[in-house]
Amino acid sequence: MSEASNFYGPVVNVNGGRENIGINYGTVGGAVEDVELRAAVEELTRVLRELRPHLAPDQARTVEGALPELTPDRDALRERGMTLASVAQIAATVGEVGRPAAEALGRLLGLLG
Repeated sequence: MSEASNFYGPVVNVNGGRENIGINYGTVGGAVEDVELRAAVEELTRVLRELRPHLAPDQARTVEGALPELTPDRDALRERGMTLASVAQIAATVGEVGRPAAEALGRLLGLLG
C-alpha cells in the first residue's frame, strides 16, 4: 500500500503574524451595505403598509405578498420585476392615494438602473 495524502480544499499555513484572517475570497467584512437602496426599500415598504387599508381585498393580498420580497438586494429586486410591476400597477390604479407608493417605487427602480 502506498502512502497518499488527499487534500480537498485550500491549505493555509500561517507562521506568526497578527490578526490573520485566513483566505480572502472577496467577502471579508461582508457586502458593502447600500444605504441608499436600503432607505428606498424601507420607504416603499412603509408607504405600501399605509396604502393597504385603501385597497380592494385582492390588491391588498398582492401588496401583502410583495412585502417580504422587498429586500435591499439589487440582484434579488431585479429578479422580482413582476412583483414590482404588480405593485406599480396597483399604485397607479388607486389614483392619488397611491401616488406616494408610485413615487417610492420610481425612486427604487431608479436605483436599480
